[in-house]
Amino acid sequence: MNSSITRPSRKPAFGARPHTGGSSTSGARRFNSNSSHPTSGGLRRSFSSGGRRPFSSGSGRGSSQRGGGGRGGRKMQTFDVSKYINLNPVDTTPEEIYVAKHTFKDFGLEQPLVTTITNMGLTIPSAIQDQIIPHIIDGHDVVGLAQTGTGKTAAFLVPLINKTLKQYNRQTLILAPTRELAIQVEQELRRLTDKMKIFSTVCVGGINIRPQIQGLRRQNHFIIGTPGRVQDLIDRGHIKPGGITTVVLDEADRMLDMGFIHDMRKILQDIPDGHETLFFSATMSDTVKGMVFEFMHDPITVSVRKKDIIGSITQDVVHYELHTKFDTLVALLKKPEFTRVMIFGAMKHSVEKLSQELIKAGIKADAIHGNKSHPQRQRSLTNFKTGRVQVLVATDVAARGIHVDDVSHVINYDLPNTYEDYVHRIGRTGRAD
Repeated sequence: MNSSITRPSRKPAFGARPHTGGSSTSGARRFNSNSSHPTSGGLRRSFSSGGRRPFSSGSGRGSSQRGGGGRGGRKMQTFDVSKYINLNPVDTTPEEIYVAKHTFKDFGLEQPLVTTITNMGLTIPSAIQDQIIPHIIDGHDVVGLAQTGTGKTAAFLVPLINKTLKQYNRQTLILAPTRELAIQVEQELRRLTDKMKIFSTVCVGGINIRPQIQGLRRQNHFIIGTPGRVQDLIDRGHIKPGGITTVVLDEADRMLDMGFIHDMRKILQDIPDGHETLFFSATMSDTVKGMVFEFMHDPITVSVRKKDIIGSITQDVVHYELHTKFDTLVALLKKPEFTRVMIFGAMKHSVEKLSQELIKAGIKADAIHGNKSHPQRQRSLTNFKTGRVQVLVATDVAARGIHVDDVSHVINYDLPNTYEDYVHRIGRTGRAD
């Protein structure tokens, strides 16, 4: 994973023209594919699945499609992808280059931390880091509105590591929506605290709880986990809320979307008054506002939003005839420009089935979904990141919090249910190293 301390570089995104598996007659169906092949102007491209009604895998009476056929009775999606077809994107509002007011040396950080950051080759903070680190150092509750790729993880880790170096008995609890994101946060924590004797334990579901309990028996400066497992360990007495001095809610909006509101509320209620609370979220929904009002004390809000990606991505629909959806997909994947492809499906079993059918068709593929164990998911993700497989088939929930650079194409084999999920999917094209 790339360091999220560096300012994200603007690498040209990519696109490929949609494959048409038949004429676009009224009987033809469509699926959406977002792609990445160098285009003039550095704009990004994106393609999706739909017909007169949005198509999900296995749709169509009497369909015998391979790769995740549907079941009659499953509710069809209502997302209308045709509204977002954009064959000629024009990037009329280039993103401003942020001019930082500080360097990392200006924050007054402890020398071991400054040395580590310098050795990583980092001097200038990103916008969210530049603006929010001073407030966290000063002890304020903060709300950071920032998307993935803005350096938000280091924006809270750097000042909290600094506080820990000055006050060694501090304990920080970081809540994240998924196992993968929790692990990525700890990996970055380890990079930033090399040789500093700062200890952490990751507490997430889907993994044997015993090693986590064992890890909690030693002194931990940082506990990083998902809300359900953290609440379980609090109930068992292995995490002591009374010792927590700072709580970080990373991707708070995603945790709320995934139904963790009751666990989040109970965890925050159990922690004594006087602790610091840091909220990081891509959006400020009414539910997030309610949590901020309920649990934060005079928070300072810092909003650093990257420009809307929709206008700069070519989005199109790939047409196919009845019963040819899977074959059309395979034909796309065999094109040379489809080098690293994420395919999104609606359900866990259909995602797994599609990946297996792709393998049979000669495509190097793997899948990530909730029915896989944590080690299996990590292996699938590693295979994709290292290029052992060309294609990663995923559900929306399993893919949340996953950072993969240089994804050449995103294909919506099943359409998302919401605009937010659509944007989250297609924004994965064109991520740079």
